[in-house]
Amino acid sequence: MKKLKILAAGDLHGDVSLSKKLSEQAKKEKVDLIILCGDLTLADQFSKGLMYPFTKNKQKVLIIPGNHDSFATADFFAEFYGLKNIHGYHAIFNDIGIFGCGGANIGIEQLTEQEIFGYLKRGFEKVKNLNKKIMVTHVHPEGTEFSKLSHFVPGSEGVNKAIKKFEPDLLICSHIHEAEGIEEKVGNTLVINVGRKGKIIEI
Repeated sequence: MKKLKILAAGDLHGDVSLSKKLSEQAKKEKVDLIILCGDLTLADQFSKGLMYPFTKNKQKVLIIPGNHDSFATADFFAEFYGLKNIHGYHAIFNDIGIFGCGGANIGIEQLTEQEIFGYLKRGFEKVKNLNKKIMVTHVHPEGTEFSKLSHFVPGSEGVNKAIKKFEPDLLICSHIHEAEGIEEKVGNTLVINVGRKGKIIEI
């Protein structure tokens, strides 16, 4: 089976020049899918044309909100720009199931750890029978190397619980800017903090 080539990034914080750069990189690298894992805006402020580069290049994009985005903003981006918001939902590409939870345990639309796990469970249920699964969150799992890089931004117990229960092949997150590019194994799951620069992933 052909591998799925993904460009994953997060923490755009309303930077239109960054969305243009990511879109052009995805085009150049011929990726199948772009995943944006939260903090699309800065404090929920709209930047004109933020997601337009992806629409213009007819790219397939999955998004989730971050702690800087309201859930309504993520829904608006999905509807207005023709993207798919997988907060509590799922998508399937090349027989690979992708499910996610946006927001965080801090921020504009703060979630409890139980809610974070619940949203992930809802998405997982739709893809659990597929051979490969990717979990997408904004916040990182607690008790990891990522957590040591910030005393202000806590890891998530709900994400940890989901990793243990659902055992996805891969978890893509962002949230801690200092952890950009760091990879870590949690159980059998590879966790990657993709950050603003983005990362090409083949699975």
